[in-house]
Amino acid sequence: MLWRAMIIMGCLLFGWSGWSLADEPVVLDVRTEPTGGVRATATILFPAPVSVIQAILTDYAHWPELFEGRMKVADLKVQNGVATTDIRIEHALLPGERRLVTESRMLPNGELVADLKDGDFTRYHRRWKLTSVNGGAQTHADFELVFEVDSVVSDWLVAFATRRDLESHFRLVRKKALAQTQQELQSGQSVRPQ
Repeated sequence: MLWRAMIIMGCLLFGWSGWSLADEPVVLDVRTEPTGGVRATATILFPAPVSVIQAILTDYAHWPELFEGRMKVADLKVQNGVATTDIRIEHALLPGERRLVTESRMLPNGELVADLKDGDFTRYHRRWKLTSVNGGAQTHADFELVFEVDSVVSDWLVAFATRRDLESHFRLVRKKALAQTQQELQSGQSVRPQ
């Protein structure tokens, strides 16, 4: 047990997030694309039903709460099942503010996808596939993000920052899902599994 604590302390001390224990709820892979840009894939186990995770991920007005970086929703329009979000992002890695305009929609198979419409990115595609597990009490999520920022910063540095940003993002979604599920259980509402 002492060796396990030493490894964890070493990872925290040196800021290395690549360690994993068998019960960790996230498996994340981030790498540069041969043609430019970054690809991130993850499998995540969220401690809440699919309906809760979907509600969190589609609450676009409150998206900045799901990220540690500086982000604001400049504009949001929802029409015919398509949410168009105009997001402004400030990141320590990139000088100034980056604009990201996407169109998000729920596909008939239940996947939530977002694609680039405009802004300071040359490519952007995000996909969430949510599956109910453990009798509907938890959600298994498959996540994919492929993007390229119009910037002089090298892709390997963007990939490094993306890993840290996504780890934080998944933790914040998990925290919000736990809080929402607890609140619904305490108020006597049923958390509807899907």
